[in-house]
Amino acid sequence: MRHKNHKYRLNMERTQRHTIIAGLAADFIGHGKLKTTITKCKALRIFVEKLITISKTDTVANRRLVYSKINSKAAVSALFTNIGPKVATRNGGYTRIVRIAEPRVGDAAKMAYLSLVD
Repeated sequence: MRHKNHKYRLNMERTQRHTIIAGLAADFIGHGKLKTTITKCKALRIFVEKLITISKTDTVANRRLVYSKINSKAAVSALFTNIGPKVATRNGGYTRIVRIAEPRVGDAAKMAYLSLVD
């Protein structure tokens, strides 16, 4: 049975999907906002919210755990110095998805913004 095993597959293999999500997460953490397709936003929200929850307690073990997932020193330091302390009292729901009315020009894919909730 496949209960609770839903994944956003994004029409790619597992390694490619993990690499794209990790790269998008590093960009999102660095900028605080990201414009991409709705499906990638939904997949990225799950990944990023878990990282933000880990970053609420600043320990060496947590920094190493987050670094092993996104592989970007700048993003890890931004996550633990800027984002983690800001949401320390919040119990989840760190991000929001805002849909954009106009589709992407090349293939008419539905687009959205993923941003941090302040």
